[in-house]
Amino acid sequence: QVHLVESGGGLVQAGGSLRLSCAASGSGVSRNAMGWYRQAPGNERELVATITSSGIVTNFADSVKGRFTISRDNAENTVYLQMNSLKPEDTAVYYCYANVYETGWGMRTYWGQGTQVTVSS
Repeated sequence: QVHLVESGGGLVQAGGSLRLSCAASGSGVSRNAMGWYRQAPGNERELVATITSSGIVTNFADSVKGRFTISRDNAENTVYLQMNSLKPEDTAVYYCYANVYETGWGMRTYWGQGTQVTVSS
């Protein structure tokens, strides 16, 4: 069983920055991809950023490229999302996820509870 806890959300003015953290407990988290999704009211959940287990490969939604970075600390089982030059359209609940391979189940995706990010204009 894997448990994810996000932190770092809040209210910020447009142009500001926030850093989200997601701490994972449980085994196997460091061996697979982790990342962030977000969901704004009335919208579907969308992928924001992913990072592979090594941290070498990252992917970002076009809407956040050049403004957001993702990193991870496998020793701490933690993934971070640095968000710069925030825009009102970045307002959403941000969810952390982790892919974990479990014997008998295969690859499973675990989710955090979400953290609210609100960007005021």
